[in-house]
Amino acid sequence: MLIAAKNLTEIHILNSQLNSEFKMKDLGVVKMILSMEIKRDQGVRKLFLTQKNYLEKVLERFSMKDTKPVTTSPVAHFKLSATQSPQSDEEKRYMERISYSSAVDSIMYAMVCTRPNISQAVSVVSRHMSCPSKTHWQAVRWVLRYLHGISDVCLEFGSNSNTLIGFVDSDYVGDFDKRKSLTGYVFCIGGCAIR
Repeated sequence: MLIAAKNLTEIHILNSQLNSEFKMKDLGVVKMILSMEIKRDQGVRKLFLTQKNYLEKVLERFSMKDTKPVTTSPVAHFKLSATQSPQSDEEKRYMERISYSSAVDSIMYAMVCTRPNISQAVSVVSRHMSCPSKTHWQAVRWVLRYLHGISDVCLEFGSNSNTLIGFVDSDYVGDFDKRKSLTGYVFCIGGCAIR
């Protein structure tokens, strides 16, 4: 369990109350939780979240650790649709050996925790989990290569200002199956993404 508050006294009070009800141990200042590494720079009042170790394990699990990293999102390179589902028995057998859904789940967890920039790509590749093809698998592998290229990047939270800024983007008919446009957005307070 992670306890956070503006006032250290409040944390001590809550800790005491929980200790009176449950057997628990205070591990001190958090450095890692749910595969997220937490680093602080109290001098400039900043907090950094990264999943570098998690991403390295994912890349190793899917034999992508030694591949060439890329710096561009797969959205620009792949036009995925359901019509690309496996057509031949050979391709169906090949895809049965691939852990497509497990790979998508792994990159989805990274997206939720520290990589909101891949949310559009994850949305696209996750649509094809029921019947993925080699083309769909190539797109997932591109996302993994992209994560490999940005594994040192982290989320930075600070107290710069309380200004609310919103960003919105839309494509034109990005969903080739339903012929719909996709819209994405992110809101930031003080330079920190809050969704």
